[in-house]
Amino acid sequence: MCSGCDTPTRLTVRQAATEERGTHREQREHVAALHALLVTNALVTWTAGNVSERVPGEDLFVIKGSGVEYDGMTWEGITVCDLDGKAVDGVRAPSSDTDAHAYVYRNMPEVNGQVHTHSTYAAAWAARAEPVPCVLTAMADEFGGPIPIGPFALIGDDSIGRGIVETLTGHRSPAVFMQNHGVFTIGKSAKAAVKAAVMAEDVARTVHVSRQLGEPVPIAQADIDALYERYQNVYGQK
Repeated sequence: MCSGCDTPTRLTVRQAATEERGTHREQREHVAALHALLVTNALVTWTAGNVSERVPGEDLFVIKGSGVEYDGMTWEGITVCDLDGKAVDGVRAPSSDTDAHAYVYRNMPEVNGQVHTHSTYAAAWAARAEPVPCVLTAMADEFGGPIPIGPFALIGDDSIGRGIVETLTGHRSPAVFMQNHGVFTIGKSAKAAVKAAVMAEDVARTVHVSRQLGEPVPIAQADIDALYERYQNVYGQK
């Protein structure tokens, strides 16, 4: 149960759907392919971590199956779930984080993709329950300030999702480091959430290295605001 949650939640063991009907195959292929980016960016170990994405126009999302290996992952390793976290298509039981993802999708309609990893440097900050201070222009660009710490929450129900929503609602950052756990990111798409996870690990590592040399110099809030505005609205091809 997360800190600040009034109602205890019950551990849920999610089962696979009764059959594979092949629905939303194109999106499942896309999400399966995105998992390779977690591997190439050294964000995951063994089968830990997951990517999910909301199905446009439907009260559904797709998410990695529990314990499915990254090597050779296909669309069949991705399960279709409703917004209560129940599998509606696919023979793989969905991720143990399914209820957390479902809670975020129900309560943050602007979110269309989510990622969870235990990447090394980000998880180290989570273990210390310390926000990553905004001392790099890249942080100001992507996160608009520090990367916050979310409350400790047990795995297996919607407690993590409650902590994510509690922490990121009204916050610029698309990433939260859940205390003693790891990284959860949100985005307008699953790919955007993957990018946030990659950037979160990168800045967590750089700020850690900086601290070995001395105390990092903070960026003034007005400059953070200017950097964030430029990157979000001007940078790149439009």
